[in-house]
Amino acid sequence: MKKNKTTLMLSTAVVAGTLVLAGCSAPATVPGGNTTAGQQASGNEHNGADAMFAQTMIPHHEQAVLMSEIMLEKSNLSPEAVKLVTDIKNAQAPEIKLMESWLEGWGESREMGHSMAMDGMLGEEDLKALTSAQGAAAEELFLNQMIGHHLGATKMAEEALKNGKDPRVLELSRKIIADQNAEIAHMRDMLKK
Repeated sequence: MKKNKTTLMLSTAVVAGTLVLAGCSAPATVPGGNTTAGQQASGNEHNGADAMFAQTMIPHHEQAVLMSEIMLEKSNLSPEAVKLVTDIKNAQAPEIKLMESWLEGWGESREMGHSMAMDGMLGEEDLKALTSAQGAAAEELFLNQMIGHHLGATKMAEEALKNGKDPRVLELSRKIIADQNAEIAHMRDMLKK
């Protein structure tokens, strides 16, 4: 029993010493030895909210890209719908790559360690309905689904603005809110026509 107590005390001392040294560590590096882009010398410019933002926004964006690709396979869309769908895909695909690079630079996993419901995400039945719909019905369904999807993304971005730390996350959050709110207004106008 005494040996276990001594081992526990030594282990605690080692952990405490490691934590003190970690606070003095060199800047974070990425493969290739360069300091992570956009990070200050502390090497600790991100927090859990930043990581969660990227880990949740990546699959959220991936679904928006998938929805756009489903629409672009249809042959009977209006030119306005084709432009909107193409714009959404072209905006969100590069943002996925950007957020993946942040997670890699932070040494964070692409996936969260637990599942989390994300606002605005479509279920399998919703995606099947979008795939089978054609013409004006497909456009209307896409607009309604994407409005909900965008509302979910802007809510996630607002959370990141409140709780995030990395300046790049805050900047992207502001961009997502501005871009997607503008698209929501445009899609609502399209539905009125």
